[in-house]
Parts: sequence; structure tokens; C-alpha cells
Amino acid sequence: MTARTIAVVTAGLSQPSSTRLLADRLADATRTALGPDTVVEVIELRDTAVDVTNNLLTGFPSPKLKEVIDTVTHADGLIAVTPVFTASYSGMFKSFFDVLDKEALDGKPVLIAATGGTERHSLVLDFALRPLFAYLRAIPVATGVYAASSDWGSASATGTLQRRVERAAGELAAAVSVAPEAKASDELTSLPFEQLLAGEGF
Repeated sequence: MTARTIAVVTAGLSQPSSTRLLADRLADATRTALGPDTVVEVIELRDTAVDVTNNLLTGFPSPKLKEVIDTVTHADGLIAVTPVFTASYSGMFKSFFDVLDKEALDGKPVLIAATGGTERHSLVLDFALRPLFAYLRAIPVATGVYAASSDWGSASATGTLQRRVERAAGELAAAVSVAPEAKASDELTSLPFEQLLAGEGF
């Protein structure tokens, strides 16, 4: 069996950000659970924001965005982490998943996670993120991870967060281990119909 690949999509805006910090912890724990040969590809959505907007306006991804989309589509598992904005996922996070093909995440194991200032926003996992990935026909693992500001403030809180991280990562690793290996799609069939009509990609 070839090494499994995990794509990590993080929608943090600042550098550094608690969203990226949580994403890295989840990625490390998943690699530990799956084995050292696991390939982890981290995608900072802030670096693709303009490309995603242009894709929404024109219907065509830039070469840079297409590479990112291919990374997510061809990964064996996905870790998706967003900051909470107005009691939901961020607009940048949603816009990225809006430009994916409707079947891009079909059957893909996904670990959902979010960060926010207060514990009151933890329900975003079940009332926003989980329905989004269910609609995309992905398979979210049972445990989602939410990290509030207080989770980074003390050793005991950080330890509690780490236990949730390891539990969720273990569930993702188990789901990826039994799922069929992701296959690279055919170059032409992965192109939008409008792009094929325009003669692009040849």
C-alpha cells in the first residue's frame, strides 16, 4: 500500500493564527496515528483568496488554485479548520469549498475543526461544518475539535485540548486506513465542461 496523503485546509487570517496552530496539531496527531510515511499537505486559504474570488467570478481556476484543488481532491483524507465568524465558518472557508466540483469530496473522510474566542461557539461544528460536508457527501468523523482562546491559556486546558485532538485524529486515521486509496482523476474529465468547450487544457 502506498503512503496515505492528508490535505489540511486552514482558513486563519493572521500569521501566526490559532487556526493554523490547531491545524498543525491535528495533522501531527493524524500522522502519528497513520504512520511516519503519511504525507501531509497544508493549504493556507489566505494565500488563495484572490484566486478563489476570481474562480467564483469567471468559473475557471487559476493554475495555482487548480493545484490546490487537486491536492484536496486527490488526498486520502481531509482536515478542515476554520475560525468562527458571526457564529459560522468564515466566508473564505466557504468560498473555497464552493469552487470544488460537487463530487470532489465524495466519500472522503474529513476531520472538522474550528477556533473562536469563546466556548459558546463550539456548536458551529455540528450546526455549520457537519452539514456542509454532509452536503458534499464527505464523511466527517464522529469527533470534531473546537478550540477557544481559553484552551491555549494553561497547561491543563492545553492538555484537555490535546486529548480531543488525539481522539479525532485517531478516528480520521482509522477511517482513512479502511477507505479505498484516492486516485488521481483523468486530466480531461477533471476540467469543467465550459473549459473543454473553450479548448483549454489541450
